[in-house]
Amino acid sequence: MAEGAGYKVPMRRRREGRTDYRRRLRLLRGGRPRAVVRKSLNNLSVQFADYDARGDRIRISAVSVELSEYGWTGPAGNVPAAYLTGFLAGKRAAAQGIKAAVLDLGRVPPTKGSRVFAAVKGLVDAGVAVPHAEEVLPEPARISGQHIKPEVVQMFEQVKAKLEAL
Repeated sequence: MAEGAGYKVPMRRRREGRTDYRRRLRLLRGGRPRAVVRKSLNNLSVQFADYDARGDRIRISAVSVELSEYGWTGPAGNVPAAYLTGFLAGKRAAAQGIKAAVLDLGRVPPTKGSRVFAAVKGLVDAGVAVPHAEEVLPEPARISGQHIKPEVVQMFEQVKAKLEAL
């Protein structure tokens, strides 16, 4: 460990590896709301956050567990559930007047075709402009759940129809 009078201890969240402050500052300088996508092993959450000096202010939130209210009985941590969660958050954001946002993945490595980019596809399909490259989005067959089983595709279509009606 470094010692001496000139050594400065890094901030706690930086030491824990939870926040990249340089990336966060670049995102905040844009002035647009941030579409914050966070994943765990079993869930995915999408939030729209605005900067506030006392701490970020969450305007809209959607969690993949909420999909059960719309008829989703499958796992909440797969690609179709991530897309539907992003779609739900996008519909809520559009209802609140949010038309554009910048993507905030945090410390998640940006992997092509991953769940976080399925959520981005849901946001874009719901009408929120999020800058992204088309090649990072999952294929439509994976988004609809064809890689899982046919029952998931039917359930996906039913839930998406309910969400479009919002």
